[in-house]
Amino acid sequence: MGSIEEPTPRDSAKDLDYEVLVIGAGLSGILSLYRLRELGFRARVLEAGSGAGGTWYWNRYPGARFDSESYSYQFTFSQEVLNEWDWTEHFAGQPEILAYINFLCDKFDLRSDIQFHTKVTTAHFDQSNNSWRLTDDDGRQYTCRWLITAIGFLSAPTLPNIPGVQDFKGEAHHTSRWPQHPVTFENKRVGLIGTGATGIQCIQEIAKTAGHLTVFQRTPNWAVPLHNSPISTEEMSTIRQDYPAIFDRCHRSYMNFLHMPEPLALSDVSQQEREAFWTDLYDNGRGFRLWLSNYRDVAFDKEANRICSDWIADRIRQRVHDPETAERLIPKNHGFGTKRVPMETGYYEAYNQPNVRLVDVTETPIERITATGIQTSKETLELDMLIYATGFDAVTGAFDTMDIRGLNGLALKDRWEGSPRTYVGMTVDGFPNLFMSMGPHQSYGNIPRSIEYAVTWITAALAQFREKNVAYVEATAEGVEMWTRHVVEAAKGSLANEVDSWMTGVNGNVAGKQKRIINRYTGSAPGFRKFCDGIAGEGYSTFKMA
Repeated sequence: MGSIEEPTPRDSAKDLDYEVLVIGAGLSGILSLYRLRELGFRARVLEAGSGAGGTWYWNRYPGARFDSESYSYQFTFSQEVLNEWDWTEHFAGQPEILAYINFLCDKFDLRSDIQFHTKVTTAHFDQSNNSWRLTDDDGRQYTCRWLITAIGFLSAPTLPNIPGVQDFKGEAHHTSRWPQHPVTFENKRVGLIGTGATGIQCIQEIAKTAGHLTVFQRTPNWAVPLHNSPISTEEMSTIRQDYPAIFDRCHRSYMNFLHMPEPLALSDVSQQEREAFWTDLYDNGRGFRLWLSNYRDVAFDKEANRICSDWIADRIRQRVHDPETAERLIPKNHGFGTKRVPMETGYYEAYNQPNVRLVDVTETPIERITATGIQTSKETLELDMLIYATGFDAVTGAFDTMDIRGLNGLALKDRWEGSPRTYVGMTVDGFPNLFMSMGPHQSYGNIPRSIEYAVTWITAALAQFREKNVAYVEATAEGVEMWTRHVVEAAKGSLANEVDSWMTGVNGNVAGKQKRIINRYTGSAPGFRKFCDGIAGEGYSTFKMA
């Protein structure tokens, strides 16, 4: 156990190691620590990695970068940081993002209360004294009154469900566990499995230098141009002056992004008007504009979505020289925007290069991975390197990797069997004194905007509980039932919920996750905040407290 400081006068856990423990030192974790210190709590962050950063610490793969505008993705809690930190690109790359996170850690001396190389394996609630006892992978134990999970919803990597996945003897990497040392692709035969957002970012970079790259596509995705560019010193000065308007726009938007929805429906405009509109968004619109600022019925009306999807498919055909390859890259099982839309820079053009080949595994299945490459139904491919861009056990997966038990030894995994159930995405009945930043059923969207709200709400609640000498807080079964029902109702009508994806809880690589569920809140971010603010305004009376 770490050194224990003298308790503060209002310490809510004098006989415990800490008042608050936070699992994870990503963006949620470091902001939680900052807020908890600000409020005078004895707190510590337990982090499995050797450094802070979470997603941006682990995901070092080539091409990793923002697809939200850099200046909208950052935290807003410190005016000094906003004044001091300069972004160099509209969509920063992973090294710059990690540098920003380390800048925050340095400025506020956060590392002194972060314990690295500490993977939490169990978290059990002790009913005898209303506390949590955590155990790490070295067997060390830690006790606290309040537990905050800051583990992210895309942090439990999955390997493909293919025979022989552990047999390959060459160089192999999962994109979310990329090595910290340089990786070179020159003169190497590289195989890459997966064409989601991560795979697309990798492919367009690896293709530049690989001796030969074979892409094994399981499901094609709609991808649209990112339109990234450098930020000059003069432009950064202008952006900084616009920060109040930028953050206000994010605050008012449906998903906390800069992009506001188009009020018109597709049926309100002529074919000429809509094609001019889409052409402008495709050729000039930065980031998620084509997805989030599209006609309002594209996300809900199948015919409107089909028309938009067909238009984007034609743009893909224009960019890919080989017609057969182009058709393989066009999704046939889902419409545009019904899955999370990846951003790209020259992705489709990569398939025009002689050193890049696309293998559609729905036509040519992978039979197994061998010691030297991949055996498909048609051929054996010898490879020097194999890259798994096969994503995550999303949303609940990171919780499942730990043995979390609440009242009477109830396992959280069992409580969520079939589908997660929460109260405002931050608490669960049967699991007192546990709060989740970016847990299931929370408003996601632009993640730092969502994190900043959730963490501030959680830590302010803890301060109120301490002020009232409350040592036990639990969501009610009625509250969980109400919120879960509301989450399901808010999702009705969206075409995204009619498609298999991580956003609907489906993962072919994970046993028991082949059924669609509602695992995230798809109502508006302003509506989510209003509801949670109401809970705080009523003194958290909707919780059981003692």
